[in-house]
Amino acid sequence: QVRLAESGGGLERPGGSLRLSCVASGCTFCGTVRGWFRQAPGKEREFVGLIRSSDDSTEYADSVKDRFIISRGRGYDRKTVYLQMSNLSPEDTAVYTCTAEDIYYRNVSTYTQPIVWTFWGQGTQVTVSS
Repeated sequence: QVRLAESGGGLERPGGSLRLSCVASGCTFCGTVRGWFRQAPGKEREFVGLIRSSDDSTEYADSVKDRFIISRGRGYDRKTVYLQMSNLSPEDTAVYTCTAEDIYYRNVSTYTQPIVWTFWGQGTQVTVSS
């Protein structure tokens, strides 16, 4: 059973940066794809991005492209996935949750749907405010 645990959330000022971590345990491979979602108060859960385990290639939502970067740790840290967030704005305020999925879907848009992800962390709060 894959277990995911996020850390690194907190309060940041507009224009600042934060790095979230997602550590996977209870698994050897820990998912064909690892992802991040976020949910702001009163809004639906939103896909942020993903990283493929095969080649560490990434995909991002348009709302975060060029500001957020997803990466994977190296060596013994390969079970950890990072979300580097830059140039934050109040609109980025949300609970950020990491995900993992074993099934590979060729159509990237499939991964934007929360229902296709099997494993979820508990989430970490990110608040962007001056």
